[in-house]
Amino acid sequence: MQVKDIISTLELNLFGGSQGLNREISGGYTSDLLSDVMGHADSGRVWITLQTHKNVIAIASLKELAAVILIKGFEPDADMLAHAEEEGIPVLGTNEQAFEITGKLFNLLTF
Repeated sequence: MQVKDIISTLELNLFGGSQGLNREISGGYTSDLLSDVMGHADSGRVWITLQTHKNVIAIASLKELAAVILIKGFEPDADMLAHAEEEGIPVLGTNEQAFEITGKLFNLLTF
């Protein structure tokens, strides 16, 4: 499944990084601790977080993550968006809580 496939299915907003919509998704990772993601997330995962600053994209790029989903209606700051565009990493958004969107992504990728 590609990033572009989850946008309409999970009713996500696309904030930036649209050049990465064809990235393949291998799973998800939910965490708000950057050090946790850096140490444990595998490439191809979609990172679910409430963090909205440019360091999120730096780690997503380093770990070769497929995309970032911001939860609870949070929106990326300008630096995050600029960095997402440079790196081609889609930044998506939802009004849902982490628990809800994580479950939906899990079900979508598993079944």
